Amino acid sequence: MNTNKKKDGPDAALNEEGASRRRFVAGAAGYVALGSTLGLAGCGGGHDEDKQLFGYGVASGDPLSDRVILWTRVNVEVPTQVQWEVAADAAFANIVRSGTASTDVGRDFTVKVDADGLQPATTYFYRFRQGGQNSATGRTRTLPTGSPQQVRLAVFSCAAYSLGQFHAYAHAVNQGNFDAALMLGDYIYETGLTNAEQLAALAIGREIDPRDELRALHEYRQRYARYHTDADLRALRATMPIIAVWDDHEIVNDTWRDGAGGHDPATEGSFTDRRGSAIKAFHEWLPTREGADLMKIYRSFDFGNLLSLHMLDTRVIGRDAPLGRDAFLAGAADAPDRQLLGPVQAAWLTAQMQASTATWQVLGQQVLMGRMRIPLSVFDNVSEDSINEFLTALDTPDAGRTDRQRALVAQPRIGYELTNWDGFSAARENVFTAARTLDKNLVVVSGDSHNAWANNLKDSTGRNIGVEFGTPSVTSTGLEVSHLDVGRQFLADSFVRMLPDLKYAETSHRGYLQLTLTPAAATGDWVFVSSVLNNSFSTSPGPTLRTLPGSANRTLVPG
Repeated sequence: MNTNKKKDGPDAALNEEGASRRRFVAGAAGYVALGSTLGLAGCGGGHDEDKQLFGYGVASGDPLSDRVILWTRVNVEVPTQVQWEVAADAAFANIVRSGTASTDVGRDFTVKVDADGLQPATTYFYRFRQGGQNSATGRTRTLPTGSPQQVRLAVFSCAAYSLGQFHAYAHAVNQGNFDAALMLGDYIYETGLTNAEQLAALAIGREIDPRDELRALHEYRQRYARYHTDADLRALRATMPIIAVWDDHEIVNDTWRDGAGGHDPATEGSFTDRRGSAIKAFHEWLPTREGADLMKIYRSFDFGNLLSLHMLDTRVIGRDAPLGRDAFLAGAADAPDRQLLGPVQAAWLTAQMQASTATWQVLGQQVLMGRMRIPLSVFDNVSEDSINEFLTALDTPDAGRTDRQRALVAQPRIGYELTNWDGFSAARENVFTAARTLDKNLVVVSGDSHNAWANNLKDSTGRNIGVEFGTPSVTSTGLEVSHLDVGRQFLADSFVRMLPDLKYAETSHRGYLQLTLTPAAATGDWVFVSSVLNNSFSTSPGPTLRTLPGSANRTLVPG
């Protein structure tokens, strides 16, 4: 939407002059303003994780039915070896797997182990050891085989360290009943802070390091280290396996296949080199199972015959350049060769869905897939007046509409963020066609937007294809900061009224999504935190929405 108050995140299109919407800065500025009026409760203290041998904790990820990746970082300065152990009990009386692993400066002294030979659907405990010192104990779980009756996933996106506390992670840890955590991107932010923003972050003990925007490998590594001084993030990683993909801020704002809106080669050097450094640091600090091509992040996970989870890359490997307003209105988004996944990944996804016999096909990906095309008059001027004028015209029977109202109803619509799937219409239709042709029950979980959404997914003929649950951000500011002059509930309600396929919107609170899958239903529950600016917090639930399997269903219904 054309506005001077821009949220941070990757889903802002380039305008016709090619200038990028750098929304993190505006979001942080809004945060500073909010902090000055609310008062910031600082936690104080320093960061000494780098002074402890295993100070950045442990993690597990990319679980399969017989193996899981184990992770830690060793705070040493010379090549070293560590021992690792996997046990059936927290006391490590029954060790089932063990070994040694090496690391050095080439991996930033991070350690990854692919611990195999494990049993399906089993909880294990693990730790690392060196010189008589033990790491923290982690808990992980392998994927089920056969016919599991329930899988619960915690879904997160957009955790800007300097903008607040990671209370969403803390709540999920305290729940204690998730099979895995899905990280849909913007796990870190590469953006820098001004002096004022850094002071505001310091007031809540959330100053970033380094303070400037990240460009070099050592800077990305340093930012990951700062993020993992957060006890709630370390607890989440130690409590459940993580399945992660990147969005743009792990690399640079508004990344696409051949560049980024946030990168100027004339002043910042090679985009390819910067991207390579960012991706290397991502794999070093996240418990991913690395392949020969570090850029290939898309992969699948089977939870027995209940669900197949396909984690996608809609950002780096296949995305075409973003569109501006005028190009979108000229029909460029509908070009049949316009790519978001890229042809190789798109063909892989179709093949994965075709091979799967699971009840649910779940797509874990970055940007909103549902049709989020708002009236052009609102896109060009987001205000209560412009929204009310359109909605009044929409609610007025045609026989009673004025010429102005008829023009408002008939006006063009445009994606509220042009780097969502709305900017890649043919690519979206190809996914929908594959799911419909294969008769699959499609559930999409999306991040990036910082707000909570629930969409019915329909193809170009209006047939129900599946549903989408959009997770709010962990801390990053949403539409409540982008549009300070529009009432919060009014804005959320208006989105639902303006968009036929949108069934729920919450545009002013941080939190996460809980996704529960059974043979009978796929259910989304949202959890919102009271504040990310204070050390203490409470939570409130959003609605419960679900979908049922079968071609006669595939639409959202109350839970």
